[in-house]
This record gives sequence, structure tokens and C-alpha cells, in this order.
Amino acid sequence: MRLDKYLKVSRLIKRRTVANEACDAGRVMINDKVARASANVKVGDIIDISFGNKNVKVEVLSVQETYNKDEAKELFKYL
Repeated sequence: MRLDKYLKVSRLIKRRTVANEACDAGRVMINDKVARASANVKVGDIIDISFGNKNVKVEVLSVQETYNKDEAKELFKYL
């Protein structure tokens, strides 16, 4: 699954366009490498997102195309 779509589906970022902009600005990294919005996300990847002065680091636990709002928290775990 594309990185920008995963960020939206997992609700780490609310909108896909915002996720796209964050990737273009170089604020999203996968496994310690700056990632583009089109990067492929796999189970076990570590995603690091910089929001201003706050960093969020998560591990990908599951990748599926659609999720309910309640199931979105099961896609990743915070590190």
C-alpha cells in the first residue's frame, strides 16, 4: 500500500493530501530513510513522522485497504 494512503487509513494523518505534503517536505521516514508518498509500506516497517517539534514513531502491524474507525488503532503500535 502507498505510504500516503496508509497514513490516512491508519488515521496517523487525517487527510491524504496532508500526508502527501508531509512526505514531499521530507518529514516522513520509513526505516530511517526519507520516504516519498508513493513508497510501499510493508508489515514490520518503522515509520517516523515529524510534526513541528513532536516526533511520532510507529511500527506497521497490518496493511489492508479499508478499516473501520475502531480497527484503525490495530494497524500500528507506538514505539
